[in-house]
Amino acid sequence: MDLNLDAPHSMGTTIIGVTYNGGVVLGADSRTSTGMYVANRASDKITQLTDNVYVCRSGSAADSQVVSDYVRYFLHQHTIQLGQPATVKVSANLIRMLAYNNKNMLQTGLIVGGWDKYEGGKIYGIPLGGTVVEQPFAIGGSGSSYLYGFFDQAWKENMTKEEAEELVVKAVSLAIARDGASGGVVRTVIINSEGVTRNFYPGDKLQLWHEELEPQNSLLDILNAAGPEPMAM
Repeated sequence: MDLNLDAPHSMGTTIIGVTYNGGVVLGADSRTSTGMYVANRASDKITQLTDNVYVCRSGSAADSQVVSDYVRYFLHQHTIQLGQPATVKVSANLIRMLAYNNKNMLQTGLIVGGWDKYEGGKIYGIPLGGTVVEQPFAIGGSGSSYLYGFFDQAWKENMTKEEAEELVVKAVSLAIARDGASGGVVRTVIINSEGVTRNFYPGDKLQLWHEELEPQNSLLDILNAAGPEPMAM
């Protein structure tokens, strides 16, 4: 089997942003792949842009990281000039501008989420090509194709913080079960008027879905374990 280890690092990914009554919840898996090889099983795909705005990254790891770095720098300058934090809309439009002006070179889809005092919690989806769309919830990455019907059924307006985070964790675990390019752990970021809360859900604590196998020990642990007792004659 050709693992194609020279392929670009890609976050074949599941990223999610959900609004709730008071803020937003962002969520993502943690698998970064290089061809068929898992390059990082515990990467952090939810990146801080400002104190009140975060971005979920999918697609090319290098592209999404450099866009995030540029936007973080520009927003820092923006905050100094205005003397107050940038809004979620300004952050999303900066990413949109970079993504659109470089659409022939960038391969990354992003979800911007945050809270500001003017509009509250907001989610913006910025897919390949540089469109920006405000949405009550946004899903992206290779695992998103398994989740559209689920969100049509499960999402509702004016959810509580607990309901929104439970929905995000459940959706990412569903995508992990079906999408080979999504996996690892689930990370969430909750943003509201009180600040930011990060949560972490290990892969072996996630709910198992149809035909999923129980987590196993490493191959070395299995090989080093004592063999079965011989059958008595």
